Amino acid sequence: MPRTPLRPGVYAPTMTFFHPDTEDLDVPTIRKHAVRLAKAGLVGLVTMGSNGEAVHLTREERKTVTRETRAALDEAGFHNVPVIAGASEQSIRGTIELTKEAAEAGAEYVLIVPPSYYRYAVGNDDALYDFFTSVADESPVPVILYNYPGAVAGIDMDSDLIIRISQHPNIVGTKFTCANTGKLTRVARALNAITPPSPFSDTPQKAPSTSTSSKTVENHPYVAFGGIADFTLQTLISGGSAIIAGGANVLPRTCVQIFNLWSSGRLAEAYELQKVLSAGDWVLTKSAIPGTKSAIQSFYGYGGYPRRPLRRLSEASVKEIADQLKEVMEVERSLPDFA
Repeated sequence: MPRTPLRPGVYAPTMTFFHPDTEDLDVPTIRKHAVRLAKAGLVGLVTMGSNGEAVHLTREERKTVTRETRAALDEAGFHNVPVIAGASEQSIRGTIELTKEAAEAGAEYVLIVPPSYYRYAVGNDDALYDFFTSVADESPVPVILYNYPGAVAGIDMDSDLIIRISQHPNIVGTKFTCANTGKLTRVARALNAITPPSPFSDTPQKAPSTSTSSKTVENHPYVAFGGIADFTLQTLISGGSAIIAGGANVLPRTCVQIFNLWSSGRLAEAYELQKVLSAGDWVLTKSAIPGTKSAIQSFYGYGGYPRRPLRRLSEASVKEIADQLKEVMEVERSLPDFA
């Protein structure tokens, strides 16, 4: 089957939803959420990312979430919205197994963080290079690097290492949750990353190319992802391609609108909207998965709770989060679906 190309735009690392009493997977809600995000204009979804509580799920449950997400998108007509799956293990062998399981479940790409349990043994350039290239050698689908120091004991790959690893033909992108826009710029430039249309450049949007000067796999351009909604506009200004943002679970249309304003040359409006988005996204960042699910429940009528040991919020905290999101939710509700 031909692979769906990754496009510039907004992606969300989707939440995994559970029945509030049993903590079993709530498959209908998982499917409903995926379709809502696609309708809002998101161009890709990530299952089993950190927002998806992959560390709380069995391997069979992880496959179920990815499979049901793909099926829901297809049934709703969103065949052009690819599913990326988190597929990280501590060993090379285990990670390769997860990439194969993700592909079998319908993922077209995998997102992988560095191993970190043995931090001082593996947190060096040579070990990380060997890890990612060995996984990419065997993965049946292309690999996206996930630079997220906060989740991997502080391991923070620099631009030189990311560029070196990304010479591998089966590595097609990096997600920068390190929020280092300078690093993103250096990597995007070195690897000729795809960019959305921009009236501020004479260079049109880059398309897949067979040129040897382009970083491609199956003619697929490199994709530089900002990793937080908090720097959506900054990602674009820095030469990035797209964002994968947890805040897009709650504020998908607002995130998409910043891309639209950028591409329309309305930079001042994009800047003003980014300020509102950043204020709202900080509320979600501070309250993490419980707060994001709480916000989805407050504003969309579903969401529920994370799996324990992640805590359930008090009624007072739920109300406080909803109150703090009122400004950005007014914007979100004023925007149309962009699909």
